[in-house]
Amino acid sequence: MTRERQDRILAHLARASDTVTASELADALGVTPRSVRTYLARLRARPGAEDLVVSGPTGYRLDEEAYARFRSTESRSATTIDTPRERSTRIIRELLAAANGLDVFDLADRLHVSESTVEADLAKLRPLVAELELRIARNGSTVTLSGSERDRRRLISRLFRDETTQGRIDLDAVERAFASESLSAFKTALLRELEARQYDVNDYGTDNVLLHIAIAVDRVSHDKRVPDDERPQRSEGFHGEEFPALLDALVTQHFGVALGQGDAEYLGYLLSTRAVAPSTSTEAGENDRRRYLADDDLDRVRRITQRAGAEYAVDLSDEDFITRLALHVHNLLERASDRSFSRNPLTRSIKTSYPMIYELAVFIARELRDLSGVEIDDDEIAYIAMHVGAHLQQEARREDLEPVVLVCPNYYDLHSVLKARVLASVGDLVRVERVVTRSDVPWNSLGVDLVLSTIEPPVPVDSVVTVGPFFGESDGDRVRRAVARLRRGRRRSAIAAELLEYFSPALFVRNHYTGDEESMIRQLGELMIADGAIDEDYLDGVIERERMSSTAFTDALAVPHAMAMSAERTAIAIAVNEHSIPWGDARVNVVALIAFSADGRARFQPVFDQIVEVFSVREDVQRIIRGSDDFRSFIEELVHTMDS
Repeated sequence: MTRERQDRILAHLARASDTVTASELADALGVTPRSVRTYLARLRARPGAEDLVVSGPTGYRLDEEAYARFRSTESRSATTIDTPRERSTRIIRELLAAANGLDVFDLADRLHVSESTVEADLAKLRPLVAELELRIARNGSTVTLSGSERDRRRLISRLFRDETTQGRIDLDAVERAFASESLSAFKTALLRELEARQYDVNDYGTDNVLLHIAIAVDRVSHDKRVPDDERPQRSEGFHGEEFPALLDALVTQHFGVALGQGDAEYLGYLLSTRAVAPSTSTEAGENDRRRYLADDDLDRVRRITQRAGAEYAVDLSDEDFITRLALHVHNLLERASDRSFSRNPLTRSIKTSYPMIYELAVFIARELRDLSGVEIDDDEIAYIAMHVGAHLQQEARREDLEPVVLVCPNYYDLHSVLKARVLASVGDLVRVERVVTRSDVPWNSLGVDLVLSTIEPPVPVDSVVTVGPFFGESDGDRVRRAVARLRRGRRRSAIAAELLEYFSPALFVRNHYTGDEESMIRQLGELMIADGAIDEDYLDGVIERERMSSTAFTDALAVPHAMAMSAERTAIAIAVNEHSIPWGDARVNVVALIAFSADGRARFQPVFDQIVEVFSVREDVQRIIRGSDDFRSFIEELVHTMDS
């Protein structure tokens, strides 16, 4: 546990943009500041970590160069056992390698622990391996691991991923772990072949498949193959019939190992369901999609996206988007049937930065679950969110661009050059309404909120950004910051008064925690029921949504809510806690239970995004928590934060 908390401190400091106090770290871990100092002292004693954390009068921060060196050298050899978790991993690895089981007494001697410690470790490991349909058995002093070869490989993959950071598979670490120096070259060759066959590639999924390929090469090298009766059952319309032969040839070329039919088909199945889909941009790809997707597949996704679009007031009717999503859903359900959901290293950032898009994905995932009976985890929901977000970004209309006026006194065609440079640099953010080519500028009547000018106004104002006549990279950076500042201020001004309408003293509690997420939701929900905002059915919907995916959207905030907007009226019940409380896999200080009525549908997105945005900045959260002794002071701190 101590080692795990050291790693959590590192992760927290890595995400922080400024120094972090011992109290803040303690709150994030749910321990005391004294414990934090103990963990930091032990962290500094680890090899290569002496200068990792820099302390000062305002708190702690990471030395970025030292952290990069530490990350690159942190992988240990399998013989180094520092923690119970590492010992458990070592036991599993030895069980996987032992054809006839292990002697418990010999194992305890090798690990330098007692037999009772090994027994305790085995007891903790049994539920883990059972999830993958494996079994740890004891017969006298011999302990064995039983189950299929495919499930054994899933276990190896899971152990490796659990040891990586941020859910991302590091190919260098895979090469070190499996003594597979050719993996990067293998990936290059594989991507080249997939591109030649006009497949769209998911690189995150590809790295996951490469991990399985490294495992397969290692297992086959020790004569542990996937038998014929464990070959995957392909669904109707399965694509990638050429993948087994392709992978077998590439593995032989790069690793000198012949896979055999069972392994080649299993790896081909993983590649087709995790990493690739028929191209959406070529005639050949269109023909392949028609062969791969049944009409029922498209109709199912079309119905789901229609309901999602109606519920969240967005347009998801584009057929190309529906086809791409249907291809993804087909692969998702294939992975589910194989009990092999795919990790997504962007899950956390999508959930925090694009909460509304993530909610749309949760809605789609729920509809898929209800139709197919398949539970969909956070990582798979995040992949759906990537499809939805990419589509909505492409559908952004011209009116979403910020109108600007260019001021560039006439000198030959310099104003035309400037306009072209502006559009080339920041044309994804602004549109040029008109160009003023006179030096006597009517500054007060230009009719826009943002002016880009090569000359300075008589009195400096925030709405005028002075740029160079040739508009360089630094000019583009200033314009982007100005647009972001303008939009944020506009958004906050528009929503601040409305947001405050949803709070009331009857729906505010401080330093209140009831033991777990569902009981906390019910406590806040009871306040809403007593206030006439919701009924029991709505509260049940909130709990159903929470069970699908944790609503901890930032390091400090959970926003439980229902997907159906059926509240009697729109309201927010909020609990502000000085010390963080566990919520899913995170810890939060603020729980905001949001209820929306049907007539509040159009306001759902801006309010939801605004709540998450306000509580996403660590310094703002700490100020609100410290200053919120009661409802009145909470509102004052909230308004101050939103106006700043």
